[in-house]
Amino acid sequence: MKTILLVDDEQRMLDLLTLYLEPKGYKCVPHTSALEALNYLLSYQVDLVLLDIMMPEMDGWTLCAEIRKKWNLPIIMLTARTDKTDVVKGLDIGADDYISKPFDEDELLARIGAVLRRQKSTSPLLTFKGLILNLESFDLHYEKTPISLTPKEFSMMELFLTHPNRVFTRDHLITSIWGHGVTTEDRTIDSHVRNLREKLRKAHFPADEHLQTVWGVGYKWQNG
Repeated sequence: MKTILLVDDEQRMLDLLTLYLEPKGYKCVPHTSALEALNYLLSYQVDLVLLDIMMPEMDGWTLCAEIRKKWNLPIIMLTARTDKTDVVKGLDIGADDYISKPFDEDELLARIGAVLRRQKSTSPLLTFKGLILNLESFDLHYEKTPISLTPKEFSMMELFLTHPNRVFTRDHLITSIWGHGVTTEDRTIDSHVRNLREKLRKAHFPADEHLQTVWGVGYKWQNG
């Protein structure tokens, strides 16, 4: 299920968006405050941000720019302002699309679906709570701190971030990372996981909360 962060200072609009989106299989996380939305992103993963422009505490343009500093998330701006310069400003800051109020439910769903498909097919980045794994440059950063990984550790991180909450047996990890027909002992996997945890800890990422051991089975990346 895809999670959408909704940001609008009008509770009525948040209720309306939730009413439209949740029956279509989306999990909605509504916030009336831009600052609260930013704090939420520091602790939780979302798939898309849908935000209003005109908000009193922090406008949507500023919020969009702040999100872009840390996260490569799809952003759709929802606005009553249809002036072309306003639209261009939002897109220049980093928004992926915009929808004008009042909006049609079908158009809203179509634009969200299109942006999510585009993100899935083009983004070389996997992000999680400040972690950024770049699949093109083969590097990992946590809040701008580089984390040096071996090729096997990188493959392991990619597997975990791509499949959060899924339990991987040691045999599955051996097959996925070393390949079929390769003879590798379980303790080799344990050693790689231990080294990966230690590198994440040194960068001050809470590795023990997320890279978890499932005793008697294997490992999983806890997304929560």
